[in-house]
Amino acid sequence: MPSLNEIQETFSLLAEWEDRYAYLIDLGRKLDHFPDDCKTDANLVRGCTSRVWMILDEQEGRLHIRADSDAHIVKGLIALVIATYNGQPVADIATIDMQAIFKNLGLVEHLSPNRRNGFFAMVEKIKAQTASV
Repeated sequence: MPSLNEIQETFSLLAEWEDRYAYLIDLGRKLDHFPDDCKTDANLVRGCTSRVWMILDEQEGRLHIRADSDAHIVKGLIALVIATYNGQPVADIATIDMQAIFKNLGLVEHLSPNRRNGFFAMVEKIKAQTASV
């Protein structure tokens, strides 16, 4: 999985939005396997139009994320979330400005309101769960 910086760099090289969507979908295909037995209601992210399952763990003070979706573009958005938050110190999660990252990638203008809301539902789940650690 590429880093957030690598994703941002690739986005800047792709002039057409169709190419950026294709890149996001490709990132989603590279997600680690998410077992079917983890696709439970308890792991569903509320607020997403598509089904998104997410498991958050803390190991040695760092956040570890496993997630999956039933929609290809959403899997790409999960990859973006993972590139941003996975492996980060739990104490630093609240300081990450995902709104700015999302805007800098141009996703604000090119994703439907439902996709944006779903994306930020994932971010809010991460922030809520790590705030209580």
